This record gives sequence, C-alpha cells and structure tokens, in this order.
Amino acid sequence: MTMPILRSGKIVRALCVASLLLLGYAAGGAVQAGAQARSEIAGPDPSSMLTSLLSAACRQNQAQFVNYLTAANAKAFQDLSDDSRAAVVKRFSLNDVVGRPLLSADANNHPVVRCEIAGSTIEFHFGAARVEENVAFIPVQTSDGPATQFGLIRESGSWKLLSLGLVLFDIPQLAAQWSAQDLESHESAVVQTLAALAEAVQRYRSIFGKLPDTLAQLGPAAKDEVSADAAQLVNADIAGGSMDGYKYRYRLLPASTPVDALFELAAIPEEYGKTGRRSFLMDSAGKVHGADKKGALATAQDPTVGSDAEPSTSKP
Repeated sequence: MTMPILRSGKIVRALCVASLLLLGYAAGGAVQAGAQARSEIAGPDPSSMLTSLLSAACRQNQAQFVNYLTAANAKAFQDLSDDSRAAVVKRFSLNDVVGRPLLSADANNHPVVRCEIAGSTIEFHFGAARVEENVAFIPVQTSDGPATQFGLIRESGSWKLLSLGLVLFDIPQLAAQWSAQDLESHESAVVQTLAALAEAVQRYRSIFGKLPDTLAQLGPAAKDEVSADAAQLVNADIAGGSMDGYKYRYRLLPASTPVDALFELAAIPEEYGKTGRRSFLMDSAGKVHGADKKGALATAQDPTVGSDAEPSTSKP
C-alpha cells in the first residue's frame, strides 16, 4: 500500500509544529546578523534559491535538495534514514514519483515551477518576494490549493530554507511527526485489510460449506483449478500471512459443528516501530481490538478500534 503524499494546502497542516518559534527565531537572527548581512555579497536571490529547491524536490534529488537547507537542518537531513530522507523530499514535490521540472514566469515576471509526472503536472506559482535584511518571505501557490508562505534566511551569504507558513522547518521534529502520521495511516490500512480478509473467509465458507483451516487455502489458484485448497480469494502475500509490513494470523475457534465454527484474525507489525506500533485482533464477533503491544499479539481485552473502521462480523 502506498502512503499518500500530502498535496497543496494540506502541507501546512502536516507541518504544524513549533509555529510560534519562527517569529522569535527570525527576529533574533535579523538583529544579530543584520550588520554582517549588509557587508556580505548576497548569493542568488531568494526566489532563485526556492526555484532550485523545488526543482530538486521534483527530481527527488536529495544531493541537490540538501544544499538549500540551513547547516543544522542539512546535518539532520543526512542523519535520517533513507526512507525518511525520501519522505521529506516527496512532501515538497507533492508527489511520490520522480518528475521533470520546467521553469517559466507569469505575467508579473514571477517564477513558475512546473513538476511534470506521468499523467499530471503540479504547478508552483511564486508571488513577490519580501526581503528584510537577512530574512525573506515568498508566497507560493500550487495549482489546486491556497498560497503557502516560504521563509528563507541568509546563511554564509546564501539563502536557505527556514520555514513553511509560520512553521519553523526543523527536520528532527518534523521527521518524528511525519513518521508518526505515516504509521497511523498504515495502521488504519491494516484494519481495512483485516476487514477484507474476514470477508474472504466468509466467502470461502459460503462456497465450500466450511471455514478454511489456514489462510493459504484462500490464496491464488492455477487457471481453472479453483478448489478448497486454492480458492483464489486473496493475493499470494496475504495468503502467505504477510503483507505491507504486517504479519497476519488466522485461528479457528472450537465448535461442535462446522456450521457453528467461528474464527479470529490477528495482525502484528513485522518490524515494531518501523512498519507499525499497534497490534490488532478481530474477535469472533467481528470487532477489532488494537493496542501498542510492543510487537506482541493483541487480545480481546484491548480497546476496540473506532466504529468507522470496524469490519463485518466473523459469524456466518
């Protein structure tokens, strides 16, 4: 399952941390570095720097992207895992595939960056830059969303990214927040997979008159060879008990007859903390329980997942 990349105006909400720090940081930096900044030879103007940053993000070129970060953020960026660095760059390009940047200007001679990807183009329209000594602010509007204010700071004579909106761009904090958001989205998808798997089990029962003994029996079959041992109801990954970073378990509950048989489904993260934190159990009544079990199995005593994600009952 591919995690969605936040688009247009949603990027500001996704970055909503330390929002009040920017004003103090920027004002303090301007006073402290103002005299030095006046004596420095300015590097490329802030709009050109931001154009280069968004172009690098469009190409998903991490080696170029890091050049436009402050020294502290550049080091923090390099210290991230490969997946986390890729996620940071993808959030700036607003897509999860490599694109081709095209540069132009609007009627007011403000830059326009177009990121072309298969089947679509994302446009970034710049507004007029406002420069105040060693700090600059540039409004940027995407083709399908409101404007976002980018803050830049001049560091060692070159412009570097400082903020998005009124949010200080602090990679260590943001990486932790983004990672938590991605895990939450991934865990929600796991609950939906449990629901779909339960429906496959019920369909197997309706076709063959009994519950399967294992998940493998739900898996793919050769052409025209569907049977009770290969019902072709789920893909090979889930039939093998593992998909998208989670392990799935299926357990038949004791019953006097096949008609009365019930079952439970469980899902645990393959790599606790990386592919997920919560473990899940769908009980025999079809309710999903979930909790942070440090990678162990969830139980029916754990809290139930919200009703909007509850699957159908596991009874016939």
